[in-house]
Amino acid sequence: MTRRFLESRDLQHLHQALVQAGYEVIGPQVKDDAILFAPLNNVDQLPWGWQEQADAGSYRLQHTAGRRAFAWNTGPQGLKPWLFQPRQSLWRAENTEDGLCFRAVEPEPRQLAFIGLRSCDLAALKIQDQHFLEGPHADPFYRAQREQLLIVAVNCGRSAHTCFCVSTGDGPEAHFGFDLLLDELDDGYLLQTGSELGVAIAAQLPLKKTSRKQVTEARAWLAGARHQQRVMPGEAELAQLVDRLDHPRWQQVADRCLACGNCTLVCPTCFCSKQETEGDIRNQQAEQVQLWDSCFSEQHSYITGKVVRSEIRHRYRQWLVHKLATWQQQFGRSGCVGCGRCIAWCPVAIDLVEEAQALLEDTPPEGKHG
Repeated sequence: MTRRFLESRDLQHLHQALVQAGYEVIGPQVKDDAILFAPLNNVDQLPWGWQEQADAGSYRLQHTAGRRAFAWNTGPQGLKPWLFQPRQSLWRAENTEDGLCFRAVEPEPRQLAFIGLRSCDLAALKIQDQHFLEGPHADPFYRAQREQLLIVAVNCGRSAHTCFCVSTGDGPEAHFGFDLLLDELDDGYLLQTGSELGVAIAAQLPLKKTSRKQVTEARAWLAGARHQQRVMPGEAELAQLVDRLDHPRWQQVADRCLACGNCTLVCPTCFCSKQETEGDIRNQQAEQVQLWDSCFSEQHSYITGKVVRSEIRHRYRQWLVHKLATWQQQFGRSGCVGCGRCIAWCPVAIDLVEEAQALLEDTPPEGKHG
């Protein structure tokens, strides 16, 4: 479908079309001094005029003079909490007169339509799909919810100081993974479709012909968003991190790192988890649950009476080398999509890009390659 124009005043028609199609609409809103995704009852709840000012260890919102709903780039979460849930019940057991009875937990997906996802979020979704859907052991809970998902993505019209998606090849423009895609202008949106479902939704909207001026303006905003101050080294360079396992930089960053796991929690591609058993006080019922975990947790590397990575430098090294280097062996690409969330939400302002550059620019100790 050729791009068409939707006036700002008609954005509510998009919301109505999604609701009428049976979707619960999830959209960005200002909550707890951040941009968070939450159920969206109407487009008035969108963060009109708000944008983030992000830097290493810093995230603040400010209200700009303009009236745009998508002038921001990212908040602390995207799709991950909705598909790879922080807590997922796997199975239940009950102590009955006939003995212990096990019961399967069936997926309970909801029809969800997300408005406002960015190209980095779509790149992360593709990686999550590879992990949870491909291979011999697909996750039934992830699959069930993934099949009920509709995505209205938005191209970025600016980049935050923490963004580096250009150097990872994941932005600021979306090329895949969306049903509808918007370019935001001051008076409305250029809209294009990316699926048959998107075509059906677009057919219900009061769209107008797009002018050459609007197309030129949208391209100019995208061009501006491509100017980013952080540049992640290329994947061939990042693969060399496996030869820097004994570099003194690991201890330098460990002296600052709190091992809090914030970087893994806000990262849209991290998927570490653990399983625990929860029971009632009468010991009559038990539930096996899967919980988010982090490789920064000391217990995450516990194996048969031994913690393999007892020091913070080892845990930070595991995260960075896996994310940027060995991930390429698993998924054919780095596990970083350049969203910059880990930089902004690190309480001690550790910069992933800066650390990768330092490790690759410095000469490793002679004779030590891990």
